[in-house]
Amino acid sequence: MTAKGGEGERQVSAADVDSSRATVLHVDMDAFFASVELLEHPELVHRPVIIGHEGGRGIVSSANYAARRFGIRSAMPVARAMRLCPQAVVLHPHYEKYRDASAEVMRIFHDVTPIVEPLSIDEAFLDVAGAVRLFGPPARIAANLRARVRRETGLTCSIGAGATKFIAKLASTRSKPDGLLVVPPERTLEFLHPLPIGAIWGVGPATRENLERRGIRTVRDLAETPRQVLEGWVGPAAGGKLHDLAWGRDARHVSTSRTDKSIGHENTFGTDISDLGALQRELLEQADRVAVRLRKGGWRARTVSLKVRFADFTTITRSRTLPEATDLARRIHEQTVELLDAADLRGRAVRLLGTRGEQLVRAEDELLGLWSDQEQWRGAETAADRAALRFGRGAVLPAALLERPVDRERLADSEG
Repeated sequence: MTAKGGEGERQVSAADVDSSRATVLHVDMDAFFASVELLEHPELVHRPVIIGHEGGRGIVSSANYAARRFGIRSAMPVARAMRLCPQAVVLHPHYEKYRDASAEVMRIFHDVTPIVEPLSIDEAFLDVAGAVRLFGPPARIAANLRARVRRETGLTCSIGAGATKFIAKLASTRSKPDGLLVVPPERTLEFLHPLPIGAIWGVGPATRENLERRGIRTVRDLAETPRQVLEGWVGPAAGGKLHDLAWGRDARHVSTSRTDKSIGHENTFGTDISDLGALQRELLEQADRVAVRLRKGGWRARTVSLKVRFADFTTITRSRTLPEATDLARRIHEQTVELLDAADLRGRAVRLLGTRGEQLVRAEDELLGLWSDQEQWRGAETAADRAALRFGRGAVLPAALLERPVDRERLADSEG
């Protein structure tokens, strides 16, 4: 293992690394959507490529590494991305291709071990402890996985190996693109402590800024802050989780008992709607309903999905996996509005609209994005939950929902 700790530096392992106890792998496909599209456009491999829809308010679904060097990132408006890199090539997304490629990659993972925990369409945890006798040490298993994925799909992936899920995921991120980083248990703190605090789950930009104001810039600084002090700053649960992660402690196991459960709400309109403002208000109501049910069940959603059926019964679905799972209507609504904008309706009339939270995780297993803009809304939304319990749904609503011009044939909540 290399020992560079600077933010953004790529780290990969030496060939002779001792991986015997680093049996948790995190496999993350590299620039997945862009890489799948480039399989059919090899002439563009070395050019900046954006996946999205140019014009209007389209957003970037993915970008290859040549484009990322210009500062282009997922969820950025395509118009802004083109200002950053005017020479970039924009390719339209083909989600069915991504699902097919994901299924092939997951099949390869299952050939190595039955203990596979998909996190999204392009990443998964693998527990390879039981595969060592058959396939060799984890580093060899990971190297062979990377070679097989490339050989059979034409795609590259980055793999992190560690004793815990937290360390394995950090390692895969540090090894990108197309790398392998093994962190033996006895070298966990050597790897972890020089990293910037933003490397820890739940520490977003706002959290990092607040911690840095307190003189905490690296994971080592965080680890050396007494647990009681952290708990005083951010509360007992979040403070305890931060402290444990700063010392590399993560008790979660790779789980094959996938939660296929999802929570959604969709409406079929009595009259087809083409007004974008009306559709966005409808998405706000749906986001509120989904978020309330997520919180009531103790769930958070890693993925937000949008369903649109047009007047001619053509149906599209779009989804986005979030950096942090959420149960907040504001966050869900932001994502569905962006997905709707990216769908580029061009004035087409909509018959049905649906919002769904997918890839659910237990709320108590997630470290909140401390001090983040989203978390500032948690108090308001939970207060609305309490008001609804006492006075009924609708006692407290976003102001935008006080004007409801939408005519519905039926309402449909769904959970599966």
